[in-house]
Amino acid sequence: MLIDVKVPQLSESVSEATLLNWHKQAGEHVNEGENLIDIETDKVVLELPAIKSGKLLNVLKRDGQKVESGEVIAQIDTAVAAEPKAVLASSPAVMESAGSPVLSPSVRKLVHEQGIDAGQLQGSGKNGRVTREDVLQVVQQNVPLPSAPISGVVVPAGERAEQRVPMTRIRQRIAERLLQSQANAAILTTFNEVNMQPVMDLRARYKDKFEKKHGVKLGFSSFFVKAAVHALQKFPIVNASVDGTDIIYHGYFDIGVAIGSERGLVVPIIRDADKLSFAEIEKRIADFAARAKDGKLGMEELSGGTFSITNGGVFGSMLSTPIINPPQSAILGIHATKDRPVAENGQVVIRPMNYLALSYDHRIIDGREAVQFLVAIKEFLEYPGQVLLDL
Repeated sequence: MLIDVKVPQLSESVSEATLLNWHKQAGEHVNEGENLIDIETDKVVLELPAIKSGKLLNVLKRDGQKVESGEVIAQIDTAVAAEPKAVLASSPAVMESAGSPVLSPSVRKLVHEQGIDAGQLQGSGKNGRVTREDVLQVVQQNVPLPSAPISGVVVPAGERAEQRVPMTRIRQRIAERLLQSQANAAILTTFNEVNMQPVMDLRARYKDKFEKKHGVKLGFSSFFVKAAVHALQKFPIVNASVDGTDIIYHGYFDIGVAIGSERGLVVPIIRDADKLSFAEIEKRIADFAARAKDGKLGMEELSGGTFSITNGGVFGSMLSTPIINPPQSAILGIHATKDRPVAENGQVVIRPMNYLALSYDHRIIDGREAVQFLVAIKEFLEYPGQVLLDL
């Protein structure tokens, strides 16, 4: 019996996708659940598993071709018995087949583009898993420049080499949305500073108990998400969006958290953040970061959102003017916390200071509201006990 291999249903905002590389060729046996091909959208990399065991036939679409939701790209003859699944090797690395380690979609794509034999890679990740850094290390060992497009191309030292590299779909989408944001919104940025000492003291005091009880580390991200929700509740216009000549006020708080992945910036959404505890927020963010690294985020997790937070401080940024993620109307930029001299009660003291930036759409948010919004975040972080006690 012949069954169709179809492109999975893409989200409403995604019209097409790109086939990255087939892992099986026509005529080869496949097992049910075995990944046939990686599919890249402008948001995520999807794996397309075989829904039945059999022989792969009639491959209609090749690597690099554009496809749409539900499009048939191959067929599987289920009348042909599939080969038994490969036995796991005794190596600490989990193997796809004898001598070939399991690779995440993003790492597999890089290996394919570089023309590297995956069986020769030594994984430095957990359980011997091959990471992007492992692949790049091989590339740097005098491997010639690839003819296929790749991000992070290594140019030999001392040569005036150039390479034209097409943008990935996700990079194209990022570029489109940034231009859309700047063209369709009156973006203005306001700044403030916050003394992070109270939060740092609170975290230092309870982090061990927190991790022991909840199984996740207490970071700073949950404090900023909680502070943002607190400020959004006080100033609903910052949580609103523009639709033509209407303002849509959202009665929920879906916070986007920007995460830098190997494929580009992604902004997964923490739904109903106002209803989540610190531990639940930390778990969501940790899960998003781990799956963003492997390109495993679902499209529904990257859609929507009423407000976003981006943390350039993890890369050392001291100050920035973040760009709004449309159709949202504001975004909070967090930066590196550094010890700085500040004046307190007529004395100069050293405090761990963080500069906050709020970029907002001036069409619906006035400067007064933007400034007061940042002050509300500042007060939450500098006096967390007062806010948590509803004083």
